[in-house]
Parts: sequence; structure tokens; C-alpha cells
Amino acid sequence: MEPREIVSSVGLPLGAAVLGSVATASGTNSLWYRTLKKPAIQPPPVVFPIAWTVLYAQSALASGIAQKEMSEEEAAAFRRKFFVNMALNAGWCWSFFGAKKVAPSILVAGALAASSIDLTRSVGKVSTRAGALMAPYAAWTSFATVLNAAIWRKNPRRP
Repeated sequence: MEPREIVSSVGLPLGAAVLGSVATASGTNSLWYRTLKKPAIQPPPVVFPIAWTVLYAQSALASGIAQKEMSEEEAAAFRRKFFVNMALNAGWCWSFFGAKKVAPSILVAGALAASSIDLTRSVGKVSTRAGALMAPYAAWTSFATVLNAAIWRKNPRRP
């Protein structure tokens, strides 16, 4: 693998995980979050760190597999998309947990889900294995958008 591929495949998910976890760790323990009414579809708290660890690892692996199959131009375009996606991922954590903005976070989550679906299509075109590895990430971010909206509906007086 080329250094650019390694940095983007491993560094971007790792960076998003670290940046997002700073906001999430303090946010999930906050009085603000604990007092939000949660919908029935809210998974137990233990699910989130496990799911995200697996999803970041799978997205890194899918990225590496796909970039090996792409032309340099395709790989460069993919890396830009992957960067935007991981920025949206970390950004959602800061919007929801850091800024405590439930409603605006739905927009960030929706953009993240759309970006994740696009990434899945991009890698799936060059490798069915990479597409299969990335698909759970797209599904989870789509679910997270629905969950964010459900939390907002249960807490209409929260911004």
C-alpha cells in the first residue's frame, strides 16, 4: 500500500474516533444527556463503543481494499470523500454532545448517512468485499440519523 492509502485508510477513521470520543465521553455522562427522553429504539449504552470500534475498523479495511483496486484519480477522489465523511462523523459528536444541539445534529447525521451510502457505493464498484465491509457503516449511520430525529421528537423543547 502507498503511504497515502495507509494514512487515509487508518488515519482518517482513527482521527474521527479520537476527536469524536472527546465530545462523546463527556457528553454521555452529562446531566443534559442523561435527562433527555430516549426512544424505544435507543440501544443500551454498551452497544455504542463496541459498534463504533467495529465500524471504524471495517471502514478502514474497506478503504484499503478499495484503494488498491482504484486508479490514482479514483483513489484521490475517494480519499477526499472519506475525509469529508470522517469529518462529518466527528462533527456530529461535537454538534450533538459538545454543543448539545439535538435538532441541528439531525442535519449533520443525515449528511453523514448520505456520505456513508455514497462511500459504500464507491468501494462496492471496485470490490464487493470492500462494499460488504462498508455497508454496515452506512446502515448504522442511517440508523443514527433516525435515532437522532427520534430523540428530538421526544424532546421538542431542547434545541
